[in-house]
Amino acid sequence: MTVPPSEVTRITCIGAGVIGGGWVAHFLARGYDVTAWDPAPDAPQKVRRLVAAAWPALTQLGLAEGASPERLRFAASLEDACAEAQFVQESAPEKLELKRDLLAQLDAATPEGVVIASSTSGYPMTDMQTEAANPGRLLVGHPFNPPYLIPLVEVAGGRRTERAAVEWASRFYEAAGKSVITMNRELPGFIANRLQEALWREALHMVANGEATVKEIDDSITEGPGLRWAFMGPCLTFALAGGEGGMGHMLDHFGPSLKSPWTRLEAPELDSALRHAMVAGCEEAAAGRSIADLVAERDQGVIDVLRATGRLPGGKATADAEVKETGE
Repeated sequence: MTVPPSEVTRITCIGAGVIGGGWVAHFLARGYDVTAWDPAPDAPQKVRRLVAAAWPALTQLGLAEGASPERLRFAASLEDACAEAQFVQESAPEKLELKRDLLAQLDAATPEGVVIASSTSGYPMTDMQTEAANPGRLLVGHPFNPPYLIPLVEVAGGRRTERAAVEWASRFYEAAGKSVITMNRELPGFIANRLQEALWREALHMVANGEATVKEIDDSITEGPGLRWAFMGPCLTFALAGGEGGMGHMLDHFGPSLKSPWTRLEAPELDSALRHAMVAGCEEAAAGRSIADLVAERDQGVIDVLRATGRLPGGKATADAEVKETGE
């Protein structure tokens, strides 16, 4: 039976690799009882090592009351793992036929009404739920590595997923300490992976063609836009390039550059509908903050990131050196 998202106490994690193990660590740190299952004989040892390695970082983030690695149990079978589950997080390898078969098995073994989420990095749930008898409770809960550190999870249902299941999962992930994007449409790769993949493919093109080195590409992000992306996404960042005119002025001024060969990805036509959607979207994201407010937030944010990464006086490197000198 389905329980309210905030009342879940028992979670089952199927698949105990890097992502599955990361989910185990996250849920344990949030104070849940976690049951794990993986067919690999050495899975229990690997997951316990991963949890032990992650626990210091999780302690710094703040543990929920009662959180403990001792609340992890390994099941002898998939059926045993799912028997009393109140939520199931599947993190099997990215093979479509394997996912289809496994989700059908999970559906058969999990109590009626319990939501089952897949950690797939790119498959739409419509393609994965084809073999399940009860596809309405199957959905995507796509995390980012490592799941115990990166807050984002993208939630998306398939064509046969019930809307109530999507809403329940979004509320559950929020209760479990995640930052949730609930997608209204299926999209292969979802949102963040499509953006990452575009950047990654262009990087590969540049290396393959001798246009840039790996170090130059990495430095171009960590010393450039990556400093802003830690706290402000590309859309609001570009809006600030328009000065007081915001996104509208930016598009009017820089729009023609979309025709320039700055990337191998084809640009959409910048028509009035797209211009309006971008301007309105930035206004919504700004949530009442003026351009001046956003500029001040951006400037302080970059300073904070530079200082936290030891690139400014008084930053991490300075603090570490002081601790070493004093022995504290």
